[in-house]
Amino acid sequence: MLFLNTETDKINHLITEGAKQALTDLEFFGREIDAWKKSPERMNQIIGENYYAGKQDIFHRKRTAIGAGGKLQIVENLPNNKILDNQYAKMVDQKVNYLLGKPMTFDCENKTYAALLKKRFDAAFQRTMKYIGEDALNGGLCWLFVYYNRQGELSFRRFPAFEILPFWADDDHTILDAAARVYLHEKWDGSTKTTVERVELFKKDGLYRYVLDGNILVPDIELGEYEPYLVVQGEEGSEAYNWNRFPLIPFKYNKQEIPLIMRVKSLQDGINTLLSDFQNGMEQTPQNTILVIHNYEGENLGDFRHNLMTYSAVKVRGDGGVETLTIDVNAENYKSILELLKKAIIENARGFDAKDDRLSGSPNQMNIQSMYSDIDLDANGMETEFQAAFSQLLWFVNQDMITKGEGNFEQEAVTVIFNRDMILNENDIIESCAKSVGILSTETIIGQHPWTVDVEKELERLKQEKEEAMMDYSHAFDSHIEKSEAQ
Repeated sequence: MLFLNTETDKINHLITEGAKQALTDLEFFGREIDAWKKSPERMNQIIGENYYAGKQDIFHRKRTAIGAGGKLQIVENLPNNKILDNQYAKMVDQKVNYLLGKPMTFDCENKTYAALLKKRFDAAFQRTMKYIGEDALNGGLCWLFVYYNRQGELSFRRFPAFEILPFWADDDHTILDAAARVYLHEKWDGSTKTTVERVELFKKDGLYRYVLDGNILVPDIELGEYEPYLVVQGEEGSEAYNWNRFPLIPFKYNKQEIPLIMRVKSLQDGINTLLSDFQNGMEQTPQNTILVIHNYEGENLGDFRHNLMTYSAVKVRGDGGVETLTIDVNAENYKSILELLKKAIIENARGFDAKDDRLSGSPNQMNIQSMYSDIDLDANGMETEFQAAFSQLLWFVNQDMITKGEGNFEQEAVTVIFNRDMILNENDIIESCAKSVGILSTETIIGQHPWTVDVEKELERLKQEKEEAMMDYSHAFDSHIEKSEAQ
């Protein structure tokens, strides 16, 4: 038996026992990953992804009835329609296209830097941003990994939220200590196709690869256990380097990282259930409804059902007969509830109704802005998060420009502009632009004009037109002088 006489002895004993029980890094990450895989947070992210793809709870629905002991039992011989009306996916697409449907632009005083950014963030990256917006809405956030491809080009790869377990260094979730990516990898083992659960650990000193066996991380011999973020080919061979910042950037939908589906799942399920119940009610027939039988010539109800379906006739005695126990389906009730649910899902998802009465006739710009108020407020919050993520992304782009000798633009101020896709009353806006001449600069007016695609090109065209007009005027004036002198 161990006797601890002093407080110092007790403390030293606790420290020794704690050291024996301390987890190694791999044990810590393995247990954290195992717990996270089954966490409600990750399940919600997967639900958002599934609901967008149309894999919704309605397809697991069973028809039930009260059985023995008052318990519900599954009934197989009743209509069980599973109708999907994916209003959630419509809301996601609406919000993504509203904020990211048009190409981003860069507002910068340094035109050389602006041109380089436009070249870097080309059409392919604009498409990636649209995918990021979709993943951020479905999962609460999306991750962008910055790396160099085999051609030595700075590249970007996105990861959905349910693949990444972040280890944050602060409560606001702005600084990463590490992150783990968990994904399934299919491979061929001889003639058999197998699935391996792999883990990539993103640390400050590089990328570590493992195979997940339960909650144990086994070094990945096949793909290689370690890889630096940067490999530079020099005269004496390749050298490994790492970024001064974490090359994994979160693009959040909101501060709390809550998926959009959490706001509207019950409403989406209600729409699916309502439509399915309506179809079930319409399909109720004597072959699958509740029957009330009087003086039936027989005892076996199974034979009764069989004869009814085979011959569409029932044999009864005396004053016997068959009645159906049915519930009238009132289509107007279903229609009213369906409209309420669809309006509720638009309001809770903070979208807009393209069939809104405010768009009837010739709506003015105030009516249009009123209709867009909810989606505009939600887009403001999403844009704030994306702007913060872009500032992190620009750091890597600036470092790449320095490395490749394109220039040092770290001190240049640049604003990323997300051009929102909103219905406009062009007449109102053009009239306002015309009235602003002499009050605002030409560049500002051109930027607000609904027909403007590229402000810089439009200013160049105006400058060219003025120069050509001056040249025409000068030629006409010279010609007039020559004629006067000739006379």
